[in-house]
Amino acid sequence: MNQAFKNFKLIFLQILTFLAFQVNAQEIRKYTPPVFGTDWSKPSEYPDRIVINFGQDPSNQVNVTWRTNSDIKIAYAEIAIASAAPRFWRTAKTIKAKTELLDASELQGANVLANYHAVEFKDLEPGTKYGYRVGDGERWSEWFQFETASANKNEKFSFLYVGDAQNYILELWSRLIREGFKTAPNAKFIIHAGDLINNAHNEQEWHEWFTAGGFIHSMIPSVTTPGNHEYRALNEEESKLGKRSLSVQWRPQFTLPENGPDGLEETVYFMDYQDVRLITLNSNVELERQAIWLEEVLKNTKQKWKIVTYHHPLFSASNGRDNSKLRELWKPIFDAYNVDLALQGHDHAYARGRVSPGENLMDGVNMRDQTGTVYVVSVSGGKMYKIGDDWTANGAQRDRVGENTQLFQVISVDGDQLLFESYTAIGELYDSFQLTKNGDNPNIFLELRANAVPEKYHSNTTYYGDILPKELEEKLMKEYLDYAISRVSSYKIDEQLIFKVRLENGKTVVNLTLDSKGNLVNK
Repeated sequence: MNQAFKNFKLIFLQILTFLAFQVNAQEIRKYTPPVFGTDWSKPSEYPDRIVINFGQDPSNQVNVTWRTNSDIKIAYAEIAIASAAPRFWRTAKTIKAKTELLDASELQGANVLANYHAVEFKDLEPGTKYGYRVGDGERWSEWFQFETASANKNEKFSFLYVGDAQNYILELWSRLIREGFKTAPNAKFIIHAGDLINNAHNEQEWHEWFTAGGFIHSMIPSVTTPGNHEYRALNEEESKLGKRSLSVQWRPQFTLPENGPDGLEETVYFMDYQDVRLITLNSNVELERQAIWLEEVLKNTKQKWKIVTYHHPLFSASNGRDNSKLRELWKPIFDAYNVDLALQGHDHAYARGRVSPGENLMDGVNMRDQTGTVYVVSVSGGKMYKIGDDWTANGAQRDRVGENTQLFQVISVDGDQLLFESYTAIGELYDSFQLTKNGDNPNIFLELRANAVPEKYHSNTTYYGDILPKELEEKLMKEYLDYAISRVSSYKIDEQLIFKVRLENGKTVVNLTLDSKGNLVNK
């Protein structure tokens, strides 16, 4: 028995040695990104980028938008109540689309001329599944399906929430959004909390976003809010003035409620999905004016649940990204009108926490049992940042964090209960909690993260950066004794390998660009 154990131990050590050798001997892994042809994202006579959005009342209005080349000047949508019979379309109604020309042919990065077509499906029946298709009368899309919100406010429903697709969209965000659909195929809508792409006006990136989501965009309504990367200078003059404009594709390609402040249409709006008032804010511009509007929208709601979404967090997940002005403006309103949930993006990490339920609580009641607004920051794309300091200095309690992990969230509302679940790109439960309405008292809070996988960090996940040669690493560590290497990326210039290295010592950061011998190329 002892000999068998010794033999097993020897074999195990040999395996470990072999694996260690393999890791150390491994050449620097260079990633090859996909190359897209110049015409890959160009429109044609066939409908593409078909996306649906809700109107103000999702029980009776759903909007559809799509794109063609500029030759298609007249377009239609057909809609019918769906049934199991293949010829349900016999009862279809044909609606002529509103057509808008987008001429961005001279705009660098866009370089596109296209027609966008939109139809508002109105006077629909609540809780009903519809089939629809779009086209020009000859060239039609396939039939898609969607379902309107129920007239029963207490009927259970779920929705998805994702932050920052932004980078490596078709490469990596595709697997995340498809895993989300697989996990919650009956989700009623998807919240996209800004930075859908990286460069506001870039046609290729928008094409990646639509391609990655595929039919999901055409069947599950998107609730979109613009991030900072949806804003960019249109020309050199704007750039010199420090001005940024909303993506030229934003309003043509989405048909969203226009019930927000004048001038901020389709970036600031609200909708009532059964017993949830969902409010979308634009954290990039005119914050004070939105605060006035927000208070009115919250004051007049009769919905049981109040959920807000926007891009820049009131409580940041990463250091150096605090939005104190935003917090000073909006948080008092969230507090005053008992906003239940704030869904945020921007920080390329995961953080979930909450604020105090108020000062007028009975003795013995604390935040383990009751809570004010729960704040979440999440990331769904491939760009990742490190977790920063906790939230106590800003008056909040942070309960759960995550680094270097693509995540999507499934949120379920069932009468007086709201269940929040966060999942990784491979379907692991990462975080969970439950809120329960308690009359006029603060929400009852139930922590469920014990059922989730352990917290993920850069240190216990697949290393985010490239591998630095051992000799170069040793040289840097001698020169920067009190620093740690937090990130490495590499690329080639004229067949010469170049390394970008990030070193950190507390809050002090040094970024270096070096050749393979450790010579400084650029600082």
